[in-house]
Amino acid sequence: MVTTRNTLFFSLLTLLLLLALVLNIALGQVAIPFKEVIKSLFGSTASKDTWEYIIINFRLPKAITAILVGIGLSVSALLMQTLFRNPLAGPYVLGLSSGSSLGVAFVILGAGILPGMLSTFLISSYGIILASCLGSFSVLLLVLLISKYLRDTMTILIAGLMFSSFAGAIVSVLSYFSSAEKLQKFTFWSMGSIGNLSWQNIILLGFAVALGLLLSLFSLKALDALLLGENYAKSLGLDLKKSRRIIILATSILAGSITAFAGPIAFVGLAVPHLSKLLFQTSNHRILFWCTLFIGAIIMLFCDLVSQMPGFDFTLPINAITSIVGAPVVIWLLVRKNRLV
Repeated sequence: MVTTRNTLFFSLLTLLLLLALVLNIALGQVAIPFKEVIKSLFGSTASKDTWEYIIINFRLPKAITAILVGIGLSVSALLMQTLFRNPLAGPYVLGLSSGSSLGVAFVILGAGILPGMLSTFLISSYGIILASCLGSFSVLLLVLLISKYLRDTMTILIAGLMFSSFAGAIVSVLSYFSSAEKLQKFTFWSMGSIGNLSWQNIILLGFAVALGLLLSLFSLKALDALLLGENYAKSLGLDLKKSRRIIILATSILAGSITAFAGPIAFVGLAVPHLSKLLFQTSNHRILFWCTLFIGAIIMLFCDLVSQMPGFDFTLPINAITSIVGAPVVIWLLVRKNRLV
């Protein structure tokens, strides 16, 4: 009975994902008929060259990016919520986003003090991606180093929050001494964007997300054991330190790469694992992993569709839309949990 219900739910999620993908590509400032979108996706040429150009060069890359972002953030949040046994833990709880922000802040707000050619490269899109990756990777190394000497998982969480506070303070100091133009550029980056990636960047992001998901798959058994506590997991023969490092590494690859290419995207990762548990009524990570993956992609496509504002000639920041969608869900989950206690 449970297997039949899960099969039905996964079938519905697959259909919703395909529908969300077609809607995301069809709707926007220029409306494209669904028939033309489907033709273009299956290798045929759209009736108008303009439609074909918009689909292949703008909307399809953006839709694929939205799927990768939704998948990566949602799965990494599932890993963090189980590892720390905290329903409010998100993909950026280890300070990875703050590390990325600090790297980008150094480039955007402080690149002016560097020599001309180096400064020009750093403020380019590739320079910003590189700076974001280095910032996130630096925090990852610190967290992994600390995790080798700490037995308590909650202490790692506190350390991550301290890294985040420290990086945020440095960003504030850099912002205080920066010009309005540089502050505006940094603010635009912090709002997140999934529409400016080339196919080459999407391939790199896809590779990073695939690697993070592969590490996550290897961690599913450990995650199920950790649900019952670290002592119980040890009694089952789980190498707690090794499993913890793999989970942290998977989260870092997923959240760090997404922040580097798309900027910090809020709330989607935090809310989706709860929706998955609510829908499937299970704590089995072999089911939750795939459910979270599908729901994250669907919600991110929906948020991107709303941000496109079909019929209007402007686009809203994706971070604002994800927060508008995600924040009420988290509040509702908190209220619901307190009622059940």
